[in-house]
Amino acid sequence: MRAALAPGVRLLRALPRDSRYRGLTLVLTFLSYTSYHLSRKPISIVKSQLHPNCSALGPNPHNDSNNTNWCSWAPFDGENYKELFGALDNAFLVAYAIGMFISGIFGERLPLRYYLSGGMVLSGLFTALFGLGYFWDIHVLWYFIVVQVCNGLVQTTGWPAVVACVGNWFGKGKRGLIMGIWNSHTSVGNILGSLIAGAWVSSAWGLSFVVPGIIIITVGIICFFFLVEYPEDVDCSPPLHHVSHANSHEKDPEAVTSNEGPLSISGQSSVDHTNSPKEPAEEPEAISFLGALRIPGVVEFSLCLLFAKLVSYTFLYWLPLYIVNVAHFGAKEAGDLSTLFDVGGILGGIFAGLISDYTGGRATTCCVMLVVAAPMLFLYNHVGQNGIGTSIAMLIICGALVNGPYALITTAVSADLGTHESLKGNAKALSTVTAIIDGTGSVGAALGPLLAGLISPTGWNNVFYMLIAADVLACLLLARVVVKEARGWCGPMARQRGY
Repeated sequence: MRAALAPGVRLLRALPRDSRYRGLTLVLTFLSYTSYHLSRKPISIVKSQLHPNCSALGPNPHNDSNNTNWCSWAPFDGENYKELFGALDNAFLVAYAIGMFISGIFGERLPLRYYLSGGMVLSGLFTALFGLGYFWDIHVLWYFIVVQVCNGLVQTTGWPAVVACVGNWFGKGKRGLIMGIWNSHTSVGNILGSLIAGAWVSSAWGLSFVVPGIIIITVGIICFFFLVEYPEDVDCSPPLHHVSHANSHEKDPEAVTSNEGPLSISGQSSVDHTNSPKEPAEEPEAISFLGALRIPGVVEFSLCLLFAKLVSYTFLYWLPLYIVNVAHFGAKEAGDLSTLFDVGGILGGIFAGLISDYTGGRATTCCVMLVVAAPMLFLYNHVGQNGIGTSIAMLIICGALVNGPYALITTAVSADLGTHESLKGNAKALSTVTAIIDGTGSVGAALGPLLAGLISPTGWNNVFYMLIAADVLACLLLARVVVKEARGWCGPMARQRGY
């Protein structure tokens, strides 16, 4: 007797062919960027183990009573360990910021499947090399700096590649909510990275890097075998922005958009399907760097993201150490607690996308969340450690307010600007626009942890004052765009009242 067809298979057969491939693209790109962020998180978890509180571990077994840092990992066993941690962060983030401006150009001109999967394999290799320093008993700073620089450069392959790939598959429509959900890969990766690194941080911290390195290599190999770059390669219908500009007034009623590029969830194809893939269609000409800068709003949102990402990445790299120093938790407990900031980031990204879809005000949504974030950061620093319940609530709220605007700018806003009407439907601008916005933001991501490393010896209060100032500056940089959006709302209201 033969069993009935599996329910999952029946569901797949019921889905239109285009929807299956679009779903596969979303899943693969989600897993890809989740693994990228998963591999970036261990350094923030391991910091507290590289320079722990040795007095809490008992007497020095080496009978050297003058050495209070006997349990620390050289070269991070000196009094300047915070500055060295800042140098490690900065080595990665400066390389990432510089490489991002170049990466978007390569992402539009090289096969995305090779570019993304190759970058993931190299990222996994350099992530694992940092952890192998533990097993090889390496105690020289330059080794860890060089590994961080190389890792920062190869990690720039991720964002422009997934943006361009998703942009190739999905057409115009509502962006914010769908992109907010899709963009949760950032926070999901941070959470998984914290949990995986925390599992080995106290026993063998090298595995906190080696295991994430193996994971990103594995996902990269999966992408190499299954990622489809263009709908035309498998006889699927192209999205709306791939059709001629003359037809751009025809709207797809089922169009939705993804993180970096517009999404169409319509399953019906306007082309004939065959069983064999066909050769890729001729690609439109890629936009120049200066041409992308001329798109209205690119400069404003790029500068805003610089300060928004400064705040976000300072929390990414320094929050576990802050919790250890202020709340006096262990390294694993601090890592687990820091994941709540990323849980808030998921909720904030979805909320920001939903509100901006409803109001049509991307800049206004970002500005309001940034304004509210400033006093919440002040409160978290002063009352956030009064109890575990207060700490949990404040971490989630701060994560939502800090990462919500960051998520919205790197997703829905990038898609809006990368498919701006001035481009006449040329989706080849997506990767360059996204690289400019995220690259500028990465300058802030490099500055934040560096400044935190320099300022933290003077007290954590000063670090939070720096973060609050950055939030305010991010909001001010969007003032012109907010005014423009407000005028757009006031115009229809005035006409309705007969003015």
